[in-house]
Amino acid sequence: MEIAEGALMSDLVEQLALGGQRFAIEVNAELVPRSRFAEHRLEPDDKVEIIQAVGGG
Repeated sequence: MEIAEGALMSDLVEQLALGGQRFAIEVNAELVPRSRFAEHRLEPDDKVEIIQAVGGG
């Protein structure tokens, strides 16, 4: 997937339509708190992993 150079984590969340869902995002194996999505800038070589919570029982 491609995202614009200099994009923020919040841009990625919007592009993937993740709003309102339960998920966590790691960048280069480090968890990025939701409170930092609007300020965390993605770099070209970042490895981004999105972990979605799934209910079960």
